[in-house]
Amino acid sequence: MLKLREPYEPRPIRFLEEWQDTGWRMKIYGIAYRRPTPRAELVETAKRIAWQCLPFPPDEDGRYGVGFIGVHDGRGANFVFVDWWADENELHHHVFAAPSEELKDLPEITATGLSVCVWDLRVQCFEREAWLEAVLANSRGADLADYMRRRLNEDA
Repeated sequence: MLKLREPYEPRPIRFLEEWQDTGWRMKIYGIAYRRPTPRAELVETAKRIAWQCLPFPPDEDGRYGVGFIGVHDGRGANFVFVDWWADENELHHHVFAAPSEELKDLPEITATGLSVCVWDLRVQCFEREAWLEAVLANSRGADLADYMRRRLNEDA
C-alpha cells in the first residue's frame, strides 16, 4: 500500500514572462507549493541557470531558439527545468534541484534520471500541444511566434 505524505493539492501554474537573452526566447513558468508564485530570488536563479545551460548560438545544430523554463518552488525542494525544441520534434530537457531553503545554488541533476513531477509534467504536456498546434501540425506552416503566444495559466 502506498502511503502519501499528504493528499494531492493543485498548485498554481502561471506564465511569468517571456525571457529573451542572446537570441533565445523562453517562456518562464512558475509553480509553487502553497504560495501564488515562486519566490523572486528563485526565478532569478532560474534565469542564470538557463543562461549557463542553453547552447549557443540558439539557432544552429537544429535548434530554433525557443523553449521554456519551469521554476518550481516546491514543498521539500526547489526545481528548475530548462527545455528547448530542436530537430522539428525533439525536446531537450535539463533539471536542477536543491532543498527548498536553497534559492541560489541548484546543481544539475539531469543524469540522476529524475525528470519531472506531476506539476512540471503538466507544463510539458501543455508545451507539447502548443508545439504541435503552432509548428508541426499548423496548416499555415510552422509559426514560432504563435508557439510563443501560447501560455499556460491554471491550477493543476
